[in-house]
Amino acid sequence: MTQADQYLYNVIARKTAPPLTLNDWRLTNIKIILTNWAGSQLSELKQAGSSAKGTAIHGVSDFDIFISLKSDTTQTLKELFNLLEAEVKQAGIATRRQNVSIGISQHDLRIDLVPGKKQLGYQNYHSIYSSKRDTWMQANIDIHNSTVKNSGRQNEIILTKLWRELYSLYFPSIYLELTVIEALKYRNVGDLANNFWGVLTYLRDQFTSKRVEDPSNSNNIISDTLYQTEKATIATKARELISKPTWSEIIW
Repeated sequence: MTQADQYLYNVIARKTAPPLTLNDWRLTNIKIILTNWAGSQLSELKQAGSSAKGTAIHGVSDFDIFISLKSDTTQTLKELFNLLEAEVKQAGIATRRQNVSIGISQHDLRIDLVPGKKQLGYQNYHSIYSSKRDTWMQANIDIHNSTVKNSGRQNEIILTKLWRELYSLYFPSIYLELTVIEALKYRNVGDLANNFWGVLTYLRDQFTSKRVEDPSNSNNIISDTLYQTEKATIATKARELISKPTWSEIIW
């Protein structure tokens, strides 16, 4: 292992959130609120996002709860999104309105709540609301989770998420994860420093023009979740940092 590899592994060890499950006592209160809110329309509460994929960063999003609602739920996706936020606020919990989730903090955990409505006839496919574009998207949380878990690129994804947070870049996690996997398609697993450098050069050179499709729905273009100006900001930051002489000046 090179000195650069060791430095990056140390960063990962310090910043990665400890593993959690839905049975953690710190989630009890919010699970009760969500269950009562959904009532008879609740299909299930499911662990999703970074915590389910093994790429969660402490203090960014420690846990994601996907609220799966039955396909015959009558409210629109936008109404469900707004009603969920109102319910959580009514319970005395401050919210952060995000693109497809409602962010909250409980017991020193940052938790993202994602409501979705099952698509009729499809067990694991859901429609979710994008507040940024005021439209709906199809998603399959199980496919998203397995795509990342089976990629062997969790460490590089964690580093890229840390990089995103350090420089306050808007880069939705599923888009980031798929981009890292694509950037490292032909690279050896475990070659951490060289691989992360490869991610940065990919972001600099190819990212802005690359089409990224949802692995669970080729009609859902994940790369459309960012405007071209937002993509350019990410590419510019990668270009700026690649010129730095040491890893400690790029990520810490």
